[in-house]
Amino acid sequence: NRKQKTVRALVLAPTRELAAQVSENVRAYSKYLPLRSTVIFGGVSINPQKQKLRKGIDILIATPGRLLDHANQKSVDLSQVEILVLDEADRMLDMGFIHDIRKVLSLLPRQKQTLLFSATFSKEIRKLADGLLDTPALIEVARRNTAAETVEQL
Repeated sequence: NRKQKTVRALVLAPTRELAAQVSENVRAYSKYLPLRSTVIFGGVSINPQKQKLRKGIDILIATPGRLLDHANQKSVDLSQVEILVLDEADRMLDMGFIHDIRKVLSLLPRQKQTLLFSATFSKEIRKLADGLLDTPALIEVARRNTAAETVEQL
């Protein structure tokens, strides 16, 4: 896929701070693997991002708005994305990114694995999940600040 220079995995994050954090983690986890990754977000010059994308990227971490900027300028190819990750989907909905997310989805192949992560699971998130996921599996983590079943609260 490196010869094609197309993105294989796309991670969407609501803020540039989170996108940068995810990018640092991807870089650390893939340190000894032949994977290229980069992060793109607004508020900085788009040209250095274009240069990195031209070299070929396996894993792209992006905010929805800047990703659409690149798509409109034809500087990113999303036609071969195999994995889509929506990180902090609840925050993306709260921030009004639903239309941008739908535009991004229209640029992706139908056949892909989609992972949706959310701190909360509201009706809106359920609706988004039902629209995006074919056979969703819900994995819940125990809430913070809740007592274990073996602890008696006084």
